[in-house]
Parts: sequence; structure tokens; C-alpha cells
Amino acid sequence: MKLYDGGRAPNPRRVRIFLAEKGLSVPLEQVDIGKFEHKTAEFTAKNPMQGIPVLELDDGTLISESVAICRYFEELHPAPPLFGTGALERAAVEMWNRRLDLGLYSSIAAVFRHSHPAMAEREVPQVPDWAAANRDKVIHFLRILDAQLARHTFVTGETYTVADITALVAIDFMKLPRLTIPEDCSNIVRWHALVSSRASAVA
Repeated sequence: MKLYDGGRAPNPRRVRIFLAEKGLSVPLEQVDIGKFEHKTAEFTAKNPMQGIPVLELDDGTLISESVAICRYFEELHPAPPLFGTGALERAAVEMWNRRLDLGLYSSIAAVFRHSHPAMAEREVPQVPDWAAANRDKVIHFLRILDAQLARHTFVTGETYTVADITALVAIDFMKLPRLTIPEDCSNIVRWHALVSSRASAVA
């Protein structure tokens, strides 16, 4: 088994944090995005979407998409539970993880891809107006998240879950397109300090 990893990229980091929380170690093989190694024919054969991470099992089976990889390891190693326990908790984790992916992470990525000079060769065409529109979406969602965290220690309650991992990776990703947490979102600031202090955060 090995995990095709992409260094500082957000989605590979999401899986590394998840594995660290589980206390699992998986051999990593680095894919250099800067050198377009994810675009090669060899890697495209492993993932036609050309995205990382990709988990390759001993029998050659390939699993891509970071949440799918996390779910695979959750099934094999259910403790500690990072997708919730019981029907209601699992549904809440699924709901918030989905909201964070679509409402926060995707919007941050759109700002980065459509405004950062380093992405000019990769995002063709860059659409500055789309970056601007998504800046507003990021701020709007952060206020929704702040209201949720006003009621809970972690995103879905009093237990750390994959939703916290998704939120941490997304908010840390905000540095690249120079997005900042609004000053009135003190609950996010409190939560971010808490989750960043976990040993897994440096994975």
C-alpha cells in the first residue's frame, strides 16, 4: 500500500491529518505538482481526474478523492471514530463536511486559481470576476461557520471529526489567496487555535 501525496496541497494534507489522528502510517510517494507530474500519462492512468492524493492498495486497486480515502481507513480502523457514531452524528458530520467542501474549500480554491499569478498557466482562462465573487462567498460561509462554533467546541459538536480536518485545511489554505478570517468571527479564531494545537495538524 502507498499514498501518492502532494506535499503542501490541501487535499493530500487532509488525508495525512486523518491518518495521524488514527495513528496510522502509510508509505508516501511524492507527486510534484509544480513539475506537472500529476499530468503525466503514468499518473493519469492511476487517476484520470489527475488529482491527488491517490491510495494504491497492495493488489493494485486505486482509490482517489481525499474523503473516499479517509472513509476507507475509517472502515478498517474505526477507532477513534472521525465520521461520527450513530445515525444522527454520522449525518451531522456528513452534512458539515459537505458544506465545508462546497461552501468554503471550493470557494477558496476558486479565488486562488482565478487570482494568483502562480496559477496563470494552470487555470486558463483566469476569470478575475469569478475570484471576486468567491471572496464574498468565503466571507459569507465563515460567518455561518462562526455561528455554528459559537454553540460547539468542534464543528459538529464536542468531538473532533473529519469536518474539523476539512475546515482546518480550508482555512489554512486561505493564506495563499490572502484571505483572512473576519474580525467578528472570534469563535473560528478560538477553534482554529485549538485544532492547530493537535499533533496531527503538522502532518
